[in-house]
Amino acid sequence: MTRTQLLSDKHLLGTKGLSAEELTSILDRAAYWEQYPVKVTGHLQGRFVANMFFENSTRTRFSFEVAEKRLGAEVLNFTAAVSSVQKGESIYDTVRTLESMGIDAGVIRMKPNGLLPELVQKIKVPLINAGDGNNEHPTQALLDLYTIRQTFGGFKGLHVAIIGDIQHSRVARSNLWALQTLGARVSFCAPQGMRADELGEHAPYVTIDEALSADVVMMLRVQLERHEGTLFGSAEEYRAAYGLTSERAARMAPHAIIMHPAPFNRNVEIDDELVECEKSKIFTQMSNGVPIRMAVIERALS
Repeated sequence: MTRTQLLSDKHLLGTKGLSAEELTSILDRAAYWEQYPVKVTGHLQGRFVANMFFENSTRTRFSFEVAEKRLGAEVLNFTAAVSSVQKGESIYDTVRTLESMGIDAGVIRMKPNGLLPELVQKIKVPLINAGDGNNEHPTQALLDLYTIRQTFGGFKGLHVAIIGDIQHSRVARSNLWALQTLGARVSFCAPQGMRADELGEHAPYVTIDEALSADVVMMLRVQLERHEGTLFGSAEEYRAAYGLTSERAARMAPHAIIMHPAPFNRNVEIDDELVECEKSKIFTQMSNGVPIRMAVIERALS
């Protein structure tokens, strides 16, 4: 196996193209780490991982950092706002600089679409995508899969409805590819101005009432600032038409669950009392992010 082939198995750019076996392997390894009896291990002692966040994040960065430290890795945190990127240095130059200093892997989050595949052709250390533009967010999808598998035991025959701003959602895309690979049925629900038309050939758009019949109702954060002048003039109007209200949640199947990648707008896409209700898996998802990212980092450095 060539070095290029070896690295391609260690990068994680997205869920698109990952086989069911690869996805299941990551989920299984996350289950191992979730049950691991020691909080901090020396598994990756002496290895250096750089968290390179060219776009702001709280949950994702801290989740990766906790995962890295639990594995015993040395962690370098890079934030674009306090870096030479502000002076005009390119993303490539920054990543190449850190690689030259001896990092063993990089976790990277960025706004541009399409740049990550170019980077991995030039960088000799494994890179993990922590979110790139509106393209993919693979570790979020993996922790969502893990949460669904915890609840239902598998994916075949499940209906997952993803509701909200599909157009700008990398979470929707990563979940679509991964869920379909594992045998679940995916549908989208969004107002016309928030649809990604190119995804319509892969999953149908349904009404909010149809979406509520799903086994998994996955809400997305609505960024109304991106949609000024469109159908909804206010958060209240969006909630009335597409929000998961208490009344709508009461119409879900008894076994169905509520998910959200967070951060969430309470009383916009989801009512306040539903965030931590019995059906909600939102904070479980956050918890599951650590073992999933432990599995992904271990995969990159094994």
